[in-house]
Amino acid sequence: MSIGRSIRLLRSEKRMTQEQVAEALGVTFQAVSSWERDEYRPDTDNLIKLAEIFDVSVSVLVEEKHQLFKTKEAIYNWEHMKTYVKTTAKNFKMINTLKAVDFAVKAHEGQLRKRSDIPYIYHPLNLACHALSMGIKEDEIIAACLLHDVVEDCGVRLEDLPVNEETREIVGLMTRDYSQDCDKEEQMEAYYQGILSNPKAALVKCLDRCNNLTTMSWGLSRARIYHKILETDKYYPRLLKAIKLTPEYNDAAWLLRYQIDSMLDIYKRLM
Repeated sequence: MSIGRSIRLLRSEKRMTQEQVAEALGVTFQAVSSWERDEYRPDTDNLIKLAEIFDVSVSVLVEEKHQLFKTKEAIYNWEHMKTYVKTTAKNFKMINTLKAVDFAVKAHEGQLRKRSDIPYIYHPLNLACHALSMGIKEDEIIAACLLHDVVEDCGVRLEDLPVNEETREIVGLMTRDYSQDCDKEEQMEAYYQGILSNPKAALVKCLDRCNNLTTMSWGLSRARIYHKILETDKYYPRLLKAIKLTPEYNDAAWLLRYQIDSMLDIYKRLM
C-alpha cells in the first residue's frame, strides 16, 4: 500500500476532509490532495504530524516498505507451540502446565490479537516457549505464562483455574483490577508493587512485556505506543532487578533486560 493510499484511508477513518487535515498541518489542501494521489510525498515533519493526527505509528503511514520487505505478525504457528509446550510438560512432569495449556486454549477461543487475525492464544503460548527456551522449566511459571490473561480477559474466576495455589498467586498478581475507583497512577504503582513481591510473577510479567513490545508496531496506536514506552521505562527496571536478585533467574534477567532495552531503543528512535 502506498503512502498516499494510507493517508486517504486513515483520513476517511477519522472522518476528516482534506481541508481539515491541511489546516491541522498548516499546509494547503492541494498539498494533502497531491500526497493522496502519490504525486508528492510528505516530508518527515509532516509524516510525524500526520501520525499524531491519525493516532497511529509512522510505520503505519509508510506502508510502502512492505513492497520491499515481507513482514510477519506471527513468527511461529500457535498449534506447533502448543505441541512443544505439552510435550515438554509431559517429559518434565509439569502437571499444572499440562492442565493450563488446554484450559487457556479454550478460554481464549475466538479472541484475536489487536488489529490482526492472529488467535490470542499465540500470546500466552509465546510466553511459555520463551521461558522454556531460556531453560526455565518450573511448572508454576510456565503454567502462569499460559494463564496470565484468562482472569482479566476471559471472565474466569481465579479460584476456578485448574492449577495449584502458587500458580494462582502469580496469575492473581498479574491481573489488573479495573473496578477500583482510585487515581490511575496510584493503581499502577500498587499493581507493580504487588508483582515485585513475587520474583516469579516479575519474571512472567517481563516475558509478557517482551512479547507485547514485539507487536506494538501493528497492534497499538502511536499514543498507546508512547504510553507503553513510558510505563516500561518506569516500572520494568525494578522488575528486572527483582529477577536478578534471585540466583536461579540470573541468566533470564540478563536476556530479558537485553530484549526489553533493545526493543525500547528501536521504538524511541522510530517515534
